[in-house]
Amino acid sequence: MKKILLGLTLIFSLMAQAQTPKGDIFKTSLGELQVQLVKHGSLMLTLGDKVIQVDPISQSADYSALPKADLILVTHEHGDHFDKAAIYKTKKPSAEMVASAIVAKRLPGAKVLANGESAEWNGVKIDAVPAYNVANKRHDGQVFHPKGDGNGYVLTFGDFKLYIGADTENIEEMKQLKNIDLAFLPKNLPYTMTDEMLVAAAKSFKPKTLYVYHYFELDKIESIKKELEKEGVEVRVFKK
Repeated sequence: MKKILLGLTLIFSLMAQAQTPKGDIFKTSLGELQVQLVKHGSLMLTLGDKVIQVDPISQSADYSALPKADLILVTHEHGDHFDKAAIYKTKKPSAEMVASAIVAKRLPGAKVLANGESAEWNGVKIDAVPAYNVANKRHDGQVFHPKGDGNGYVLTFGDFKLYIGADTENIEEMKQLKNIDLAFLPKNLPYTMTDEMLVAAAKSFKPKTLYVYHYFELDKIESIKKELEKEGVEVRVFKK
């Protein structure tokens, strides 16, 4: 019986490891930060023994098999970013949740941050910043992501700043971002940015490292890399 139990434990451990995406390590004054793309717009950040899940959704992964979250950030209410089932699977009982006002109405216990507001969690500063469309619109003329409805986030880990763009275009407010070490920017139509918008966005605040995420295709990624390399921006892509 003990051998069977040990075998099952090993199997479940291997399954969990297979579910956990590989990440990249960045050094911060608060310790090593591991950043991982779970899938699409879902991210997992690990700082020491603390786990931050960003926009967890069930279509991205089986969150019952991933490390449990100490902090959950939700950018906006769309189904590919907000999924209560995934949140409750990954959430530790003590976990804090931060979200836009629209999301918080449907997620009891979430702390509301509006664009321009800030909070602090375990020494990490959380700034909610604008994320919205200007050019890309629905058939009725309304933009897919109205200004003020959703959040991007800037997380400050001591001397290291990470920007999560969420669903946004290359908006004017990006020019106000300063000293960004690492950024995640989306590139998919008609909801976020074209290749040209992505390049313009990166040039407007020049992060040291840029991950392209939330994308459908990357047929021009090499030209994007070359263009932004001239600006001192290293472009990376996690494989789907």
